Amino acid sequence: MTSDSQQAKHPVSALLAGPYGHPFHPILVTVPIGTWVASVIFDIASRFADDPEFLAKGSLWLIAIGVLGALAAAMIGLLDLFAIPTGTAAYRTGLIHMSLNLAVTVAFAAGFLWRRSGGGPADAVSYGPLLLSAVSLAVLAVSGYLGGKLAYHYGVRVADEATQASGFRR
Repeated sequence: MTSDSQQAKHPVSALLAGPYGHPFHPILVTVPIGTWVASVIFDIASRFADDPEFLAKGSLWLIAIGVLGALAAAMIGLLDLFAIPTGTAAYRTGLIHMSLNLAVTVAFAAGFLWRRSGGGPADAVSYGPLLLSAVSLAVLAVSGYLGGKLAYHYGVRVADEATQASGFRR
């Protein structure tokens, strides 16, 4: 194993980013992913409901929770990025992953403000905010692919093979 790949497996701060082999970033990203997917489902459902206001309001607050969760995940993800040696393919992938996630977070925050304008949702979610959320989810999927590449292809913050082998001894 090269020293660069070993460096990327160890946290900058185990207290903040999670100990070796147990990073916090992957568990934190479930909050924005889950809430934003649910918000789009609520958006679509609001277009078909007889009384869509509760779905539109639910979507609004799911977006807000997702933005807050994304900010928490981003702070920990930034610590993980600091562990990756610069000038490597893994680092470049991490920068793209981070940039896409920040763009998605800004888009959802903007969507939140758009929905709140005029006193907040009182009817079905209009096509503009719904489209913004759907496109943002598509970008999030691309970023998630890159995050998976960082972990499963490059092994960022994943325990080395010797450590993994201990789980398969009889």
